[in-house]
Amino acid sequence: MTEQETGSTGGEDAGAGLDARLALDRGAFRLDAALRARPGEVVAVLGPNGSGKSTALRALAGLESLAAGRIVLGGEDITTMPAERRPVGMVFQDYLLFGHLDALDNVAFGPRCQGAGRAEARARAAELLERMGLAEYANARPGALSGGQAQRVALARALAVRPRLLLLDEPLAALDVHARASVRSELRRRLADLDCATVLVTHDPLDAMVLADRITVLEAGAVVQEGPPGEVAQHPRTAYVARLVGLNLYRGHARGTRVAVAGAAQGEHAEVSLSERREGEVFVAFPPRSVALYRERPDGTPRNLWRLRIDGVERFGDQVRVHLDGDFPLLADITPEALAELELGGGVEVWAGVKATEVRCYPA
Repeated sequence: MTEQETGSTGGEDAGAGLDARLALDRGAFRLDAALRARPGEVVAVLGPNGSGKSTALRALAGLESLAAGRIVLGGEDITTMPAERRPVGMVFQDYLLFGHLDALDNVAFGPRCQGAGRAEARARAAELLERMGLAEYANARPGALSGGQAQRVALARALAVRPRLLLLDEPLAALDVHARASVRSELRRRLADLDCATVLVTHDPLDAMVLADRITVLEAGAVVQEGPPGEVAQHPRTAYVARLVGLNLYRGHARGTRVAVAGAAQGEHAEVSLSERREGEVFVAFPPRSVALYRERPDGTPRNLWRLRIDGVERFGDQVRVHLDGDFPLLADITPEALAELELGGGVEVWAGVKATEVRCYPA
C-alpha cells in the first residue's frame, strides 16, 4: 500500500498530529483522501471548486460523517466523536462572529461551552486578544471591526478552546483585495506561533504558498499532489496545478534529449528538446515568459519550435498572455509592445520557440 492509501504519515510526529483518511459520498461525488499535519505545521488544501476541499474540512470538524476511513488526532481516534467534543477549532470563511456579543465574549464563548466559569473564560479570552494585538477592541462588537480585526477575533475564538487541530476555511476570502496582502502576512506570523496542527482550505495559490508549510492538492475528491510549496510550484503534476503556478505542462516519454508529448488538439505527437538526457515517462514544463513568438520562421532556430495559431489574448499584469492552439497548445507572455509590433490577433499563425535550457524535466 502507498502512504496515501494507508493515511500514515510515516514520520515520528504522526501520533502527535493529524493522521486522517476521509472517505464519504455526497450523491455522485466521492471524497477519498488522506490528510496529515504535524503539530505546529500548516497544511493548505488547494483545489478547484467541487474538488472536495470544504467537504474534507467539514469531515475533520465532525460536521460530515465518514463512510470509511478514520480521523486520528494526537493519537486519539475521534472519527465518531461528536463535533462539540472534538479538540478542534474552526475559523469559517465569513468568521460567523456573534453580532450581539463584544469581542471578549465572542472569544470566551468556546471555553464557556466547555464548562469554564465566566471569570476563567473571560480571562482566557482577554489573554488571547492581547496576543492578537486586539486588547483595545475587547468591548467592540463585530460590526465595528475591520475585516482583518474580525478575522483575528475569529482566530482567537477558535484558539480559546485549546484545540489540537485548527481548521481555516478560506480565511482571506471575505477581505477586499487591498486588505488581503497585509492580513495574509499577519496571519502567517500568528500561525507560526501555534503548536497545534493547522489545516487551511483555499482556492487561492498565493494564500497556500505564503501560509502553508506543506500543500495537498485535491481534484475530483482525490489527492493528486502534495509537498512543500516550492516543490509543488516547481514540479506540477496536473494541468490544474500548472495553471495555478503559471507553467506550461506536458507529459510524455523521454529518449535521450527528446520527449514525445501527446498533442491535446488532434492526438498527434509533438516533441520537446531537452538540454540533458532523460529516459522514461516524464513531465516537461516551462514558463510562458520563456516563449518567443515570430511571424516568420526564425533564423538560428531554437531547439524547440512549433507552428501554432493564436486562440486568444489577455492582459496579464504588465504583460500580455497569448493563448496558442494547435498540435502543441501553450501560453506565451509577451510585452504589449511586442504584441503591437507583431500585429497579433485571433486566428493568426505564428512560430513559438523555447530554448531547451528553459525546459524543466522530471519523472512522471
